[in-house]
Amino acid sequence: MAKLTPPVLRGDTWYLVRRVPGRYAQIEPRQKVRVSLATDSREVADAKAPMVWQQMIEAWEARLAGDTSDAQGRFDAAKDIAQSRGFRYLPAAKVARLPIEELVNRIEASVDSRGNVDPVTADALLGAVQAPELTVSKALDKFYEVEAVRVKGKSADQLRRHKAPRLKATRNFIKVVGDKPLDQITTRDLFDFRQWWQKRVTAGEVEPATANKDMVYLIAMWKPVARDAQLSLKINTDGVMFDEGKKKTRPPFSPAWIKDKLLPGIIRMNGEARGIIELMVNTGARPSELSALNHETICIDADVPYIHIRPEGRTLKSQFSERFIPLVGISLEAAKRNRAGFPTYADNPALSDTVNKYFEENALKETPRHTFYSLRHSFESRMLKADFPERLKAELMGHRIQREKYGEIDLEHVRGWLLKIAI
Repeated sequence: MAKLTPPVLRGDTWYLVRRVPGRYAQIEPRQKVRVSLATDSREVADAKAPMVWQQMIEAWEARLAGDTSDAQGRFDAAKDIAQSRGFRYLPAAKVARLPIEELVNRIEASVDSRGNVDPVTADALLGAVQAPELTVSKALDKFYEVEAVRVKGKSADQLRRHKAPRLKATRNFIKVVGDKPLDQITTRDLFDFRQWWQKRVTAGEVEPATANKDMVYLIAMWKPVARDAQLSLKINTDGVMFDEGKKKTRPPFSPAWIKDKLLPGIIRMNGEARGIIELMVNTGARPSELSALNHETICIDADVPYIHIRPEGRTLKSQFSERFIPLVGISLEAAKRNRAGFPTYADNPALSDTVNKYFEENALKETPRHTFYSLRHSFESRMLKADFPERLKAELMGHRIQREKYGEIDLEHVRGWLLKIAI
């Protein structure tokens, strides 16, 4: 940015005085602007001038954008113009219901220095710019703008996995109902979508839970997006969800299977994948947590060797997931061989597919329902059978602690418990 002309003193007040860039001639009739900096201090004026000038530039840019024929561009520009004048953009119907004093203020702010009404500014302040239709397809991207805080800190792979089921649900709905504007979706549309899923559930193609996920993802996206756009959803979700029956869980590997089949069977695997599997045996940590470990979070040289599960370029599943887990048995040996971590699989979605494929091809699945994740359930099952204290089980699994947490658990004490179930 070019260096600003120094503020000019008029009486006891400093002013920003500067020539209007030629780029804005079509929307700013003044050749030069003079704006009070509302201070008699040169130091304060020097600090405020760049900020005031930047606000003016942003307002002019918004007005330029307001001349576009693109509906979304015009609407976004209108919101920016309103904000630059100190107002919130409201549709015309709501502007008409404002207190008379604010309505007058909006009208007066639409008048330029020559006493003429600026049509672009007036449209923005009086709500005359029509909001573009917010369709089902547009709602997906809008969701990640409106709810940006939900995905803050997620790694690229975490963000991909977060978006994938929501994109699938969006495409399925458009396939059945169409890419309708959100405020035109009806309860009947939801039941048409449900009927499409019901045929697939009845045919045995999918489980009821799969259909329910689509409904949950769509409604959870539409509500905050509609609220942000000041739209009213005309839907009732009562009776839309399917009864899922008894939830199916992954069975745990038995200790005997892990010792006699699984561990001997992975000797030929690549070193990093094998190391993650062996670490999972006696820590029960999630695959994504283990693959994110590095030389700082694999602590072999401590008095009690341990791993520290913490955010590493990614978010954890919950606030309870950060934890310290002592290393024992085969997991300690794996950590010693992989002190630097697992760079091949850090934020790599291929890990589970690689392991599950190897299990399948090498007859390492105890039953057809067993998966890589079953090792986590095995760790939990072994803790249960060994009568681990409830708080200790929750701490080690990264689960919510049901009561208020007091104090820290000593790693030496935890290692003593883990040695009882170590493989």
